[in-house]
Amino acid sequence: MTTATSTAVSKTDNDYYTFVTGRLMGMRTNRYSWWTHWLELADYFLPRRYKWIITPNQMARGSPINQHIIDDTGTFAARNLAAGLMSGKSSPTARWVKLRFNHYDTTQTSPISLWLAECERLMYLVFQESNFYNSMAQFYYDLVIFGTATMIIYEDHANVINCYNPCLGEYYVDIDGRYWPCVLYREYTMTISAVVDEFGYDNCSATVRSLYDAKSSKSGSNLTKEIIVAHAIEPNDDDREFGIPKRFGYRECYWEWGGSTSPQSGSQMPPAFLRKKGYHEQPQVTGRWDLVSNDPYGRSPAMDALGDQKQLQLETKRKAQAIDKMVNPPLVADVQLKNQPASLLPGGMTYVSGFAQTGKAAIASIYDTKFPISEIVEDLNECKDRIKKCFFNDLFQTASQFETRSNVTAVEWDMRKSESMIMLGPVLERIDYEVLKPAVERVWAIMFRAGMIPPAPPEIQGKELTIDFVSMLAKAQDATQATSIERILGLAGNLAGVDPSVMDNIDIDYTIDKMSSLLNNDPKMIRSPEALAAIRKQRADQQQQAQKAQQAEQLSKGAKTLSETDVGGGQNALQGMLGG
Repeated sequence: MTTATSTAVSKTDNDYYTFVTGRLMGMRTNRYSWWTHWLELADYFLPRRYKWIITPNQMARGSPINQHIIDDTGTFAARNLAAGLMSGKSSPTARWVKLRFNHYDTTQTSPISLWLAECERLMYLVFQESNFYNSMAQFYYDLVIFGTATMIIYEDHANVINCYNPCLGEYYVDIDGRYWPCVLYREYTMTISAVVDEFGYDNCSATVRSLYDAKSSKSGSNLTKEIIVAHAIEPNDDDREFGIPKRFGYRECYWEWGGSTSPQSGSQMPPAFLRKKGYHEQPQVTGRWDLVSNDPYGRSPAMDALGDQKQLQLETKRKAQAIDKMVNPPLVADVQLKNQPASLLPGGMTYVSGFAQTGKAAIASIYDTKFPISEIVEDLNECKDRIKKCFFNDLFQTASQFETRSNVTAVEWDMRKSESMIMLGPVLERIDYEVLKPAVERVWAIMFRAGMIPPAPPEIQGKELTIDFVSMLAKAQDATQATSIERILGLAGNLAGVDPSVMDNIDIDYTIDKMSSLLNNDPKMIRSPEALAAIRKQRADQQQQAQKAQQAEQLSKGAKTLSETDVGGGQNALQGMLGG
């Protein structure tokens, strides 16, 4: 890690500042069309998760901003899809990641299986004790609405990791030659107090330090003033030397955007950057829902549902207007009623001269306007159904598919839910590849540097592990296979009563190990082959000793019987057998 602390700006900082500010401006230009489209998506689906313009000291951020949403079906549908992804891919209550060494999947107790199980336990503990699951829930919500979401995973002394979810509109994404989203730039606001607390007093500009120092002699309101902070994370693999050692795969920097820390050649100023740091692995995780060619940003289900969502808002407004006109309609009256009292109360009556000559009944209702409310409601329901299908809500409504049945098994339930996940197809594969895998690798690396990973067994030290993601489909398949094994064991047990030799067909040791593996049990449950062999040898020795003791007892009883049997001549049978 390198952090600027000198009072003069180096040429390296000048070059680095020129590079990152120029790249940020270029990424801002490339993002413009997405930026405007995201604003429309935010207006109609999630207005509180979008930054249109990064403006410091904006006092109206708490004002009502839900000005386009009358019917929130789209917001609820997006929330249901995000919740389905959370439970199906990275549930806090289920095992969703599994570490393997090559194809080693036995659950027998061995140094490798015990080490893998302990590493998994510690990783799940880090996930649970930190804000990882909260951040992932927000990540999925951003993903299904905007098509792009990002999360930064930092090391944390208290909870090992700490995750941040930058808001759409704050950040910019770029890709490398493999179309991998490896570049993240952003602009966001921080108060004077937060800047000093996060980056240190000495690394701040003269302006920030003067505002911070004024708290002792003036009002503390200076601490609540905001500035714009710029942030850049990108690969550290080019030939430019920006003060980040080449042993780091990624570099990061923070600077005050448009502030007095902007370096100028030869000037004696505070450091150009609030912080510069290197990382061995990519600290940010960026996921896209669906891609077109080499676009750095993704498409989303909300983009597909935007037209229906707009129609829903407009038609809902028209339905409310129709009902309002039926309840409180515009009126037409005879000119003789001008400036005359009229009653619009229920049961009230207004007298009009010449009313009988109009051809109407002597007494008639003043509300003659009729609107097709039922037709509007039917069309609205169709619109809502299309929005829900755009967000795959019909795939996650497993419970409603069994309303007429009461004998649903757990395996059938899991299989039906797993089929729902299959329908999402490539999206889930991209989540595994772009989101979960780099997140697990980042957390693993942080845990390793923190000394939380126990020493690996000698036979696998220095070798690469495999990360498997345990999907709902895989769980359902394992449960089905376990059920098939139980049926075979039950059949063999029944036949063993007729012919015990039928059990010779089944390898009981392998069957137990396979069942335990399918049920994802702790490897300590199944003894190692060495321990099992020792137990069986001890049991065999005990049985052999018992047989010898039984034979000795039988021989002793036989000898006693022979010694007590008189065969004449003053001899017993035993003496006769021994030759007198």
